[in-house]
Amino acid sequence: MTTATTASSAPTWMSMTRARLGVELKEFFRSREQMVFIFFFPMMLLLLFGSVFGGEEIAPGVTFAQYFLAGMVASGILNTGFQSLAMTISIDRDEDVLKRIYGTPLPATSYFAAKVAQVLIVSAVQVALLIAMGVFLYDVTLPSDAGHWGTFAWVFLLGTAAATTLGIAMSTLLRNAKSGSAVITPIVLFLQFTSGVFLVYTQIPTFLQHVAEIFPLKWLAQGMRSVFLPESFAAAEARGSWELTTGAIVLAAWVVIGLVLAVRTFRWTRHDDN
Repeated sequence: MTTATTASSAPTWMSMTRARLGVELKEFFRSREQMVFIFFFPMMLLLLFGSVFGGEEIAPGVTFAQYFLAGMVASGILNTGFQSLAMTISIDRDEDVLKRIYGTPLPATSYFAAKVAQVLIVSAVQVALLIAMGVFLYDVTLPSDAGHWGTFAWVFLLGTAAATTLGIAMSTLLRNAKSGSAVITPIVLFLQFTSGVFLVYTQIPTFLQHVAEIFPLKWLAQGMRSVFLPESFAAAEARGSWELTTGAIVLAAWVVIGLVLAVRTFRWTRHDDN
């Protein structure tokens, strides 16, 4: 009788993952730094840039605010998956939080599944708020057909997967948490300025466009533009089309690269621990 009761009350993988997800969400939403610089930052930039340049037309029927919305949605996904994860995991490693988690019965797969679910939930809420701002403040017209929303779904999921796996991998490449901001912030800013987020992509120098094509943010932003801008704007893109197939291949490749790097390099202890 005792054995049966013990067995029936043993936590399952799902219950442990759900409990860990609750912890991850509480830590994120209770962190002022995460809320200001990760969650609300894209909204503040959309409000700021939209107020200053929002009315300027960059193509017939397309204002800068509408163009900027797609970039902020893409940038928000990168910030939440890549920048936030890399820095918070690095801090947890430096403070021996990862070491203590590793010593508990929590399976490693539960820990990472909770991290991925947290990024998906936070990104989904953030993207929904950005889109609402675009609709109510800058007259962005939402797509009315399933095809565009299908494109939005796979671009969002592939972009989030790429950012998440790369964020986990980057957390280990950082030697310590103090170097996190100094290393990651310039990378994110460079990608934002060269990938058509802060500037119209076709207006930046061609060699920088080619550099940006290597990384996922350019394809994430272009994929979002294909959803929220008129079809006629495709002709104004660098190659005269949305290049969705190429974007899917590049994003999928970064998912694989990030996953391989994360699996091969992740460590639960500090770099100075033996």
